[in-house]
Amino acid sequence: MKKICMVAAALGTMMMSDAAFALDSTGCGLGSMAWKGERGIGPQVLAVTTNGSFGTQTFGITFGTSGCDPNGRVSGGTGKMALAFLENNMEQFAMDAAAGHGETIETLAGILNVDSKELGTQTQAHFASIFADENVDAVSVTLAMIDLAHEIA
Repeated sequence: MKKICMVAAALGTMMMSDAAFALDSTGCGLGSMAWKGERGIGPQVLAVTTNGSFGTQTFGITFGTSGCDPNGRVSGGTGKMALAFLENNMEQFAMDAAAGHGETIETLAGILNVDSKELGTQTQAHFASIFADENVDAVSVTLAMIDLAHEIA
């Protein structure tokens, strides 16, 4: 019984540490790629467990594979704040992004800690890739905006 409790505690710690720095709660790695787009506790646990069990997240970060970026930045809550903002303001953000300026761009620039005019210019220039189709989701837009912010910074 003690072994089961220790294993459960170790797995729980692994899952919490992997999830602490990711926009989608799972980070990068093979598990995150395998369950990409899925919602709920089950897919998140499976993704994090796969990443932790097989070391694909560490390997991916080291070599830039499995959706990981070796030059990435640990952003803490910035990504989550940007996601929450974009989930609630996608329609207006799309209009402002097409124009290259607006309240949502200024707010997002504040969240991402970049110059709002530069973010507006870059967002307008990359509009077609940020909004690849009419069904784009807030996670994809957020990831694209974080990438743009890294380029600006």
